[in-house]
Amino acid sequence: MEGQGSVTVNGTPRALAGTRVHTSLLDFLRDQGLTGAKEGCAEGECGACSVMVARPDGSQSQWTALNACLVPATAYDGQEVVTAEGLGSPDRLHPVQRELADRGGSQCGYCTPGFVCSMAAEFYRRDRAPGEPDHEHGPNGFDLHALSGNLCRCTGYRPIRDAAWALEQPEGADPLAARLADPAPAPVPSRVSASDAGFVRPADLDEALAVLAEHPDAVVVAGSTDWGVEVNLRGRRAPHVVMVDRLPELRGVEVAEHAVTLGAALTLTELEHQLAGRVPLLDEVWPQFASRLIRNGATLGGNLGTGSPIGDTPPALLALEASLLLVSERGEREVALADYFTGYRASVRRPDELIRAVRVPLPLSPVVGFHKVAKRRFDDISGVAIGFALDVADGVVRKARIGLGGVAATPVRALATEAALEGRPWTSETVAGAAEVMRGEGTPIDDMRASAAYRSAMLANALPRLFAEVGDR
Repeated sequence: MEGQGSVTVNGTPRALAGTRVHTSLLDFLRDQGLTGAKEGCAEGECGACSVMVARPDGSQSQWTALNACLVPATAYDGQEVVTAEGLGSPDRLHPVQRELADRGGSQCGYCTPGFVCSMAAEFYRRDRAPGEPDHEHGPNGFDLHALSGNLCRCTGYRPIRDAAWALEQPEGADPLAARLADPAPAPVPSRVSASDAGFVRPADLDEALAVLAEHPDAVVVAGSTDWGVEVNLRGRRAPHVVMVDRLPELRGVEVAEHAVTLGAALTLTELEHQLAGRVPLLDEVWPQFASRLIRNGATLGGNLGTGSPIGDTPPALLALEASLLLVSERGEREVALADYFTGYRASVRRPDELIRAVRVPLPLSPVVGFHKVAKRRFDDISGVAIGFALDVADGVVRKARIGLGGVAATPVRALATEAALEGRPWTSETVAGAAEVMRGEGTPIDDMRASAAYRSAMLANALPRLFAEVGDR
């Protein structure tokens, strides 16, 4: 094995030498004797494995909670990680640990270290400030969505919420708070040759493309929220892993006169903050996309690159008429998202190509909506997902774009429904007729999440629901 360094865990460097490429950060930490973080589901749903990592926030840092069970340990060369053990000790509890203990926020304790880390990351959020509370935000500004990826089966969530809402601001002498004034560690370019696989964190886009040209069987990984599940639950192993999550060429947001271009390796949380409401339809997607823990790692490029028919962003991006910028050593090409998917988890992207960015044309349609039908409101996979973008002027639908997920082998446009709306008055009568057309869109199937009949019924309900939400404007 070659090219492995160390990861700083709770302030102490821990050597990565001997770590296999497909070993998760969670397993690495537990092998180091740090057994607070647990494996509950191995797919990023329960949050028992949550840890904090230092991530860039301009010229400073922020503590970001991530699922340690999903990400490869080799990707954390040179990075800083904090586990529940690094927050406090039995004789000197961290404020988060103390509030959870005082308010009965733990019973069996299996999930507690994960809750502690997710709660601590929100505790240190720089712009958290007291304000008017609501059902999702405490009087101290604590956003309960920070815990949406942490599940507890025995304590009950009220005492956990009470602990979160009782937290004050970090004290001035808090070393983890003081750490945020300094820059986050830069990614360390590295190549690892191990017995199980090869791992590359390229220094720049050119190196990444050269690796893909040399190894067309390589798996490209960013947040690893999908690939980590494949490794953990399906036992998949790739001969080569190329980590692109920190490539600067894939991490920009450009707002121009005719388009907004979104870097494919920006996490969904980063996109939410950087867009700051510029794309209202995506603002409806973010809260319904898995959990904050997942959004802290998941990327647009990854959600589109997997080609899943039940990804949450494709329906919205189809409605936005987005295109993808695909790049290889042969150059860059732009492909409309509507032409990108070719079959179940298949696309026009070639093995040596990366998704560099997603481009959303401007101006945006003013009437938008995103409907996700799932068994849970948050932290769940959709049975049906629908993105709407309509232009309505003088009471007439001038343009309609509707993206669908979960009703075919690929995400699709509802072309027949769009045609049934365009040029017609935006009235309940038009909506009712188009809703029946929409009932027949796609080729839904029966599976564990929903029956085909249920999916068709949800399609038929979607337009009337949108009309009720936005009115007859």
